[in-house]
Amino acid sequence: MKTASIEGVLFDMDGTIVDAFPPIIRALNQTFIEFDLPTMSDVEVKRHTGKGDCSMISLFGDRKEEAGMRFLEIHDEDYLDHITPLDGAESLFNWLKASNIPTAIVTSKSQVRAEAQLDVLGWSTYFETVIGKIPGRAEKPDPAPVLLACERLNIPPCASIMIGDGIADMKAATRAGSRALGMCDGFTASELEAVGALSCFDSLIEVQAWLQKQIR
Repeated sequence: MKTASIEGVLFDMDGTIVDAFPPIIRALNQTFIEFDLPTMSDVEVKRHTGKGDCSMISLFGDRKEEAGMRFLEIHDEDYLDHITPLDGAESLFNWLKASNIPTAIVTSKSQVRAEAQLDVLGWSTYFETVIGKIPGRAEKPDPAPVLLACERLNIPPCASIMIGDGIADMKAATRAGSRALGMCDGFTASELEAVGALSCFDSLIEVQAWLQKQIR
């Protein structure tokens, strides 16, 4: 069965179109060590960030500002050298562009870092807008970033699809009136569907096949 009209596609970034977790995991665990706290496994880091709690508050308490600065110092040392496109990403972007479907990035990564990642990958021209973290802008699971992306694409939220790998992505999309597709990595399909995912996939190749059935 086809879904309602799809006039725009929104993408989360890390874990959805790229694997950029190695520098995140390294920086976070090094920060834990320096603050005499237990480290996290790769999956634990992905699940923590995917819930939308990236503020360091729950991890470092009243030392969150100091820890956050140290985390970014370590992360920014070489993060642009450790970004791997996920299989099927460019094929999907090219197909959407050829189909005249506008696209946007909606990420909890800082605006500057998100744009830098896209530049390094040569993907900046694929997206009409990038909605990243800036001071004063609400973050997923708040619906505001999704609503802003739809506004910039000049489409109603109900005509958009949000693709992401985290609980926060699914919640932000459904709260905005968008529809969500889940990428299974840190979370299972059942976990993502429980918070609003319309369908879940193991790869962007599968996502493209699904979209091709919906968009003619």
